[in-house]
Amino acid sequence: MTGNPPTTFPQHPLTAKMASVVERMARAGHPTLDQLSPAEAKASYEKGAGVLEVPKPELARIEDFTIPARDGYAIPARLYAPSTAVLPALMYFHGGGFTVGNIRTHDTLCRVLSHKSGCAVVSVDYRLAPAFKFPTASNDAWDAFAFLAHEGGRIGIDITRLAVGGDSAGGTLAAVCAILARDAGLPLALQLLIYPGMTAHQDTASHQRFEHGPLLTKAMIDFFFAQYVRTPADRDDWRFAPLLADDVDGVAPAWIGLAECDPVVDEGIAYADKLRAAGVAVDLEIYRGVIHEFIKMGRALPEALQAQNDAARALKEALTP
Repeated sequence: MTGNPPTTFPQHPLTAKMASVVERMARAGHPTLDQLSPAEAKASYEKGAGVLEVPKPELARIEDFTIPARDGYAIPARLYAPSTAVLPALMYFHGGGFTVGNIRTHDTLCRVLSHKSGCAVVSVDYRLAPAFKFPTASNDAWDAFAFLAHEGGRIGIDITRLAVGGDSAGGTLAAVCAILARDAGLPLALQLLIYPGMTAHQDTASHQRFEHGPLLTKAMIDFFFAQYVRTPADRDDWRFAPLLADDVDGVAPAWIGLAECDPVVDEGIAYADKLRAAGVAVDLEIYRGVIHEFIKMGRALPEALQAQNDAARALKEALTP
């Protein structure tokens, strides 16, 4: 066959460094999370979480504590702060498809955000599937934020200057909290959404384009959500898919950081458009040639360092006078 090469959008327009990381992952030959039991997936994700992270910044305060959930459960949380002063704070929800991940897997990222922004970060270990189905994670996230907004002064937080944020499933939870904070009249300066999940049925063009990855595949997304939802109807609840929210008028301004080569990129763009259409200020950054999870690969990817800096700057600008 002769003729010019096709001019269609390339399947995986990865940067050279990103492609190298993906190649090394493939060579390692580890089973993907969807090939494991939920318990094995949790352990595997935690084991690999820090491999490409930057060194952990030292901080003046790192303190573990618990937050009461509505059903009496004590939600584990960790406070990071660069000083002992009363500080504004980001409440952070880790990613992991509502099934894997914890405070430890996102320890370095939370340290980095605190160190670079000068703000406190409170990381939340919300309950995971399959032991805890929808909407437990969403309820835990909101209970944690409401606690911080009302009681944060007891742990040295300036409760008049708060942000919520998270990556992937944690970004979903942060967006939900931003809507609930508006409804409850609680002050919220910023929602920091890192490649968040926003749609009900994973049927966007980017889900089709990156069905086989790299890294995050349709099979893995299906595995995560099979653990999390109780029935298919849960997918049509806006707390699962914030794009379905009736009204986002008056929610907090957003910083949204997306990876170009990621199944969820289109829904992140769609949510930015939904917010802007409602008059909400949005700073949207799309990092070219990188994949889902890239922000935790700072040792290998300059784009990860850039995204960490951009997110920290957005926090600093929103939270400090």
